[in-house]
Amino acid sequence: MTTPPSAAAPPCVLTVAGSDSGGGAGIQADLKTMLALGTHGMSVLTAVTAQNSLGVQGAWDLPEEAVRAQFRSVVDDIGVRAVKTGMLSSATLVRTVADLLAEVAVPVVVDPVGVSKHGDALLASDALDAVRDALLPAATVATPNLDEVAQLTGVRVREADDLRKAAEAVLAHGPRWALIKGGHLRGDAVDLLTDGAEEHWLRAPRHDNRHTHGTGCTLASALAAELAKGRTVPDAAAAAKDYVTGAIAAGFALGGGIGPVDHGWRTRR
Repeated sequence: MTTPPSAAAPPCVLTVAGSDSGGGAGIQADLKTMLALGTHGMSVLTAVTAQNSLGVQGAWDLPEEAVRAQFRSVVDDIGVRAVKTGMLSSATLVRTVADLLAEVAVPVVVDPVGVSKHGDALLASDALDAVRDALLPAATVATPNLDEVAQLTGVRVREADDLRKAAEAVLAHGPRWALIKGGHLRGDAVDLLTDGAEEHWLRAPRHDNRHTHGTGCTLASALAAELAKGRTVPDAAAAAKDYVTGAIAAGFALGGGIGPVDHGWRTRR
């Protein structure tokens, strides 16, 4: 019996982030997104959370050596075409991951996770300097939401025109591009992607759906997946915005609180 030839492997994308036991955000959302967009997702777990639709009931960091070992295991053997970072709750983990990222010459999407959808703090206050000084300079694209912009830069965005000032403040810390997510503003969901020279305004209709858990993780992972497939940053961001908009529209209720976006929405149309 002849063994059929194996298919070519899809582009490999690595997420370095925390686990969401409810499956709506974190590593779980990242891997679902990467699969939905035709890439092979791999993971470096940085923290374990007890989390559901109502909030985060507990969080425990993994040791620095466990994070390094996971990264080395995957990158040295399998290789990677793009990396996405998420929850890195301590200064030690932030600097550890920044050091590891310096070893790979691939696009890096940094989602500087600071606060959960329910308002739970996911980043220690003493880790902010490490994010500014070590992690953001490693980013091809940084994807902060408005709360994270305020946390990292002090800039508060109240209307769409303020997104330029927010992007300028984030870019001052070294990422090549900043994608400032304006989803918390009124009106259409407007994001600004810029490298300081060119601007791309990403607009989508706002969907009347409260089940949006995992939106930030999903957008950053979609962006990383599209970069792994060889798209330019502006094209990858536009494709990621389209994917997450559909996922938000299809978000569904789970438990007694805020449900997740639907990562498989394209398969159910």
